[in-house]
Amino acid sequence: MVEDIEVINGGLVVDDRGAITFSNDFSFENVKRFYQLENFSTSTVRAWHGHLKEGKYIFVNHGSIILGVVPLDNTVNPSKSNKVTRMILSSRKPQIVYIPPGHANGFRAIEDNTKITFYSTSSLKESEGDDYRFPYDYWGEGVWEVENR
Repeated sequence: MVEDIEVINGGLVVDDRGAITFSNDFSFENVKRFYQLENFSTSTVRAWHGHLKEGKYIFVNHGSIILGVVPLDNTVNPSKSNKVTRMILSSRKPQIVYIPPGHANGFRAIEDNTKITFYSTSSLKESEGDDYRFPYDYWGEGVWEVENR
C-alpha cells in the first residue's frame, strides 16, 4: 500500500518585535537526518529522486519552489503516465510536505536565494541502495514551468 502525500500547515505570527514561523503539528518522531538545499539559479531543476523505503519531509525556509511528486510503479522504467502532483511551496505560507516511500520528487526554486530543508526517515547508510533517479523531464518539462494566470 502506498501512503498519501501529506501537507502539514504551519503559521506565521507578526508583531512589533518581529515574526515567528512555526509548524506545531510536525513531529520529529521518524526523522533521522536533515539537509538543506539552495540552487544557484532559478532555472535549475533538481529532479527526479525517488525512494521505496525512505520518506521525506520538505520545508521551504526562504523563498518559493515548484514541487513535483510522482508515484514510482517501477524503479527502472516507471510509467510516464503516472500522475505528477505539483504544488507551490513558499516561506510566506509555512507548510511541511510529507513525501512517502514509493514516490519520486523534485523541485525548482522560483525565487532567488530560496532555501529548502529536507528531513529524512532514513539514515544515510539506510538510504544506500534505495536511491532511484530519473531525468528532470521524464514526466515532462511543463511540471517546472511557472503558470501565468
